[in-house]
Amino acid sequence: MPAAKPPEFRRRAVDLARAGEQPVAKIAKDLGISESCLRRWMDADDVDAGRKEGLTSAERRELVELRRQTRVQAMEIEILKRASAYFARENILPKLSSRWSVSWPSTTSLSR
Repeated sequence: MPAAKPPEFRRRAVDLARAGEQPVAKIAKDLGISESCLRRWMDADDVDAGRKEGLTSAERRELVELRRQTRVQAMEIEILKRASAYFARENILPKLSSRWSVSWPSTTSLSR
């Protein structure tokens, strides 16, 4: 897999292709990238600029992050379910402290 090109390189390549002075295929060849790659960059730029329908780069990044968070939360929920089932089955839930089992109010007199 070829190395990713920096954003500034992509921006300038799209600008060159949009100028229309040369065919997209020639510009791509001169830059050392495939024509389909340059066309994908142009499509992504169209979406980001609002000229075309689709998810913008920012929305795509947010979607990836939200899906990652959802996977993590699903794993955490599964762990908690298994832990609660284990403790319920073994009947080893923590007991209330004996300190709290004393009747309230205290039986001792508070005389002055």
